[in-house]
Amino acid sequence: MPEPRPDGIRIDVSRLVQRSVASLHAHLVTRPTGRAVRLAIETQLAEVPDPAVSLIDLSDVSILDFSCADEVVAKLVQRYLPDDRPRNAYFVFRGVQQRHREPMEIVLNRQSLATVTQSEDGSFGLLGACSSAEEHAWQVLAERGRLGPEELQSAEDAELDPEFAKKFLAFVIQEVIRHHERIAEDAGAEGPAPETA
Repeated sequence: MPEPRPDGIRIDVSRLVQRSVASLHAHLVTRPTGRAVRLAIETQLAEVPDPAVSLIDLSDVSILDFSCADEVVAKLVQRYLPDDRPRNAYFVFRGVQQRHREPMEIVLNRQSLATVTQSEDGSFGLLGACSSAEEHAWQVLAERGRLGPEELQSAEDAELDPEFAKKFLAFVIQEVIRHHERIAEDAGAEGPAPETA
């Protein structure tokens, strides 16, 4: 039986901040604020079918300090990695600006984690602790737009870390969904990723 197709969910963090901590500003500056936002994200994830691809939108977040980056990025990613995770959820952090990168990268590196980010210009990249083999696999995918059986075999020959293989598969799933969203948008239909928050 084929794997179920992941549902997409877009979560606007600035709206969550305003709703969760009653702030008029989209500043993620204290650990309690970050925890409240992370818990709100997890609540929304619990409402969508399994597996879920989550686009965590930071576009309107003006300040992201280290404690909030730890709560909203590192702890969120870490919670959905182990075998006893609450569900299959994959994350892409969208709208990542230069001011977000440093705190995100530091907290991800400290915990040996990596995630997929989408910058303001629309380009995707890996952020955090990545081996040279993982970076190479990412570059191949970015250049070619897809991986065929030959590239997958060479990735296996490179003996990629099994955890990275899971993360990489999650990214490939997200790219498939993004491709279908673009097709739907071009056809004038709504994409499958409803905005929440």
